[in-house]
Amino acid sequence: MQLERTPIDGLLILRPKVFQDHRGFFLESYNERRFRELGIELPWVQDNHARSVKNTVRGLHFQRGAGQDKLLRCVRGRVWDVAVDLRPGSRTFGEWFGMELSEDNFAMLLIPAGFAHGYAVLSDVGEVIYKCSRVYDPALEDGVRWDDPRIGVQWPVAEPILSERDRTAQTLDEYLARHAGGA
Repeated sequence: MQLERTPIDGLLILRPKVFQDHRGFFLESYNERRFRELGIELPWVQDNHARSVKNTVRGLHFQRGAGQDKLLRCVRGRVWDVAVDLRPGSRTFGEWFGMELSEDNFAMLLIPAGFAHGYAVLSDVGEVIYKCSRVYDPALEDGVRWDDPRIGVQWPVAEPILSERDRTAQTLDEYLARHAGGA
């Protein structure tokens, strides 16, 4: 497993060793001992799997309070995955990082608690699986607009397909006004 740092502290790219031949491939997507050797000691307690059609944008979502660390990978198709730093006091607060995750590049993104997350589907169908460090709590669910100009994510989708929730989400400034302590 190869670990790469991003410009945002704590946001990591993981690239597993992939064994490929004429039959297909094999990779180890998670190994507790190996992750610990890389300095990643998180209690994974929930796995999620989402399928979406081309041009779907999901996000930007997060859990208030302690939040959830997430380990994401795309297992079918291609997605543009985005993480936005919403950690109070962070020197990169409000900054975002995006990268393509695909069934072909095998890359995984480790998103710490305190980040908003979203993705856009670039292929006809995209499937994302992710581990979470805390069980989802609908009472803590929150989000900010996918196209908030203050954040300025450069989405590679001209006409996104959005849920009602994502279409009407609050801006980061509205969220901060409601929650004076930050995310």
